[in-house]
Amino acid sequence: MKMLIVSALVCAMMVLTRAAAPPEETPQNETEIPLVKRSTDCSSDWSFLGGRCYHYVPTLMSWAGAERHCQSLGGNLASVHNSQQYFDIQRLISQVTHKNDPAWIGGTDAQEESQWFWSDGTPFRYQYWCQGEPNNNKGNQHCLQMNYSADRCWDDLQCSNKLPSVCVRERC
Repeated sequence: MKMLIVSALVCAMMVLTRAAAPPEETPQNETEIPLVKRSTDCSSDWSFLGGRCYHYVPTLMSWAGAERHCQSLGGNLASVHNSQQYFDIQRLISQVTHKNDPAWIGGTDAQEESQWFWSDGTPFRYQYWCQGEPNNNKGNQHCLQMNYSADRCWDDLQCSNKLPSVCVRERC
């Protein structure tokens, strides 16, 4: 029994030591996901990626509730401006949850159908919609979920659905 406990502690120490290693010291290969970089540019619960601070919120909320929550933290639901930002957000979700589940990000066309914009006010230029999306199914899908389907692309969804979310803010 003591040997089992010692083995478990050694294993846990190895995992924690590796997780605490700076990104440049973390071995990377095709099968290993690099760690999300933590920086003094973001507070402790936020991850610094590409010059912005991101925070994954596992609590299931409506899109509006998630946006209000992000605002209470000094940010907005995440806007995505290029494929690298999208992959960074996907990696953050995967590292926190060990899954690739859908989550709210800041896109909406609730004000005018097919006129998508980001809740943080930045231009909506980059898009990664799934095939056939956005489709405004039943005329009631105005909010953007990411990691939809096996393709992990974007889908428009009814805003009252409850999902986790990803917030973004500029450096702190």
